[in-house]
Amino acid sequence: MPSSQSVRSRTRDRNNVLTRPEFMSLNQPLRGGSGGGGGGPTESRAGARRPGPGPGSGPGPVKHQTSQSGEEPAEGKDRMPEEDCMQLNPSFRGIAINSLLAIDISLSKRMGVCAHTTSSWGGCRSMVSLLELTGHGITWIIGTIVCLTRSNTLAGQEVLVNLLLALLLDVMTVAGLQRLVKRRGPWEMAPGFLDFVAMDTYSFPAAHASRAAMVAKFLLSHLVLAVPLRILLVLWAFLVGLSRVLLGKHHLTDMACGFALGLLHFSLMENVWLSSGTCQTLISIGTFSWSPFS
Repeated sequence: MPSSQSVRSRTRDRNNVLTRPEFMSLNQPLRGGSGGGGGGPTESRAGARRPGPGPGSGPGPVKHQTSQSGEEPAEGKDRMPEEDCMQLNPSFRGIAINSLLAIDISLSKRMGVCAHTTSSWGGCRSMVSLLELTGHGITWIIGTIVCLTRSNTLAGQEVLVNLLLALLLDVMTVAGLQRLVKRRGPWEMAPGFLDFVAMDTYSFPAAHASRAAMVAKFLLSHLVLAVPLRILLVLWAFLVGLSRVLLGKHHLTDMACGFALGLLHFSLMENVWLSSGTCQTLISIGTFSWSPFS
């Protein structure tokens, strides 16, 4: 007949919740804890045998713990490097910039209605391309040189020489920025022959928009024009920048930054404006008629 002490110990073990299978893991040592590299498969199997006999104890928990210890190396093996993991808490600035870029790309693609002949406005592609040509750098540089050769006044030659230098500055600056940023257009269209000549091979910033804004501001400041002509000149500059977006070659932000860059070029040329005597010297050098001893 069992003694009263053994009966009380069995009752106490039966009422102990830690001996139940669902709470068996609480009795096990922590993995990777201090104390001689605990948490290995041997310790987990040893810990599974610690609880005394009870109604809930059995081979089930031991098998469960063994399977967990066997899966531990697989988890460590399949663990992804930290740099490959997705960033779950990006900064507010990063979210805002990525959202604006996504909106810019989406709107630019929707506005590229003349990107191909099969587009919604594909029939107007030739007219929009002609408007684009009026703001090309090669067109304006050749036109300015032709006008300079036919100008007979010192004031006209002064304005044309400074305009020619402003055009060269615009072409070189935009080409350098495009090479630095290397942003592709919304439709990633291959640049044409004239674009390769003018080094206008990337999207940001828009070279046509920069050139149109600079030329329009330059002519408005140095030519006496009637009010309708001034309005038409501003409208022309805006349509030239917009034509590149309609053709699918630039984003809206490229066009906006191009306009700002063109106005910056105009302000820079106003600060370094060449006088009439300096312009005559440059013309003499360019026509090989300069004589330094005259």
